[in-house]
Amino acid sequence: MLFTKFYTKGEIFEPFLPNLVPDQALQNILQAAHHAPSVGFMQPWNFIVIDSIEIKERLAWAADKEKRALAIHYENEADKKQHFLQLKIEGIKEAPYTICVTCDPTRGGSHVLGRNSIPETDALSTACAIQNMWLAACAEGLALGWVSFYKKQDIRDILEIPPYIDPIALLSIGYTKDYPDQPILETSNWEKRRDVFDLLYRNSWGHT
Repeated sequence: MLFTKFYTKGEIFEPFLPNLVPDQALQNILQAAHHAPSVGFMQPWNFIVIDSIEIKERLAWAADKEKRALAIHYENEADKKQHFLQLKIEGIKEAPYTICVTCDPTRGGSHVLGRNSIPETDALSTACAIQNMWLAACAEGLALGWVSFYKKQDIRDILEIPPYIDPIALLSIGYTKDYPDQPILETSNWEKRRDVFDLLYRNSWGHT
């Protein structure tokens, strides 16, 4: 999820300010995304820039619906369920822009170098574009949040996306009063960053 509402010194962290994002900053972010590397240079991405209040409200509804459905997984962990339900999705409505990044698995035709061997490289290439967006947003002094749960068909219906196109991510972008030093899910104690040396092997799996 993109942001968690958490308490620090009696205040509530609110991710997005109402300030408008300059057109040039938005263009810089989109250009950075479009210059991401892609397997076979397939460039499978499209970007739907959403500033309509009505559409953002419908997207927030889709995310909230899925959040409530997923809460059942924490039925036996009351504290974690409450924590999960506090995850903040209002950012979709608060941010000046939400961008839906999609992946077209047909881009480049039937034979794309690399994709023939590993079909998921189209989605992996789209993830490279998203990473570029995140870095560019940071360089522009903007916050970016990734909404990570929704039913894809809901998003297709709301944004009129063809059935063969994969809506990979909803990214909300805007200014924030306090840019966090750590991911919000880390500062809210949802998860801790793992030690990279615990994830590092040499020459084969499990060998350090």
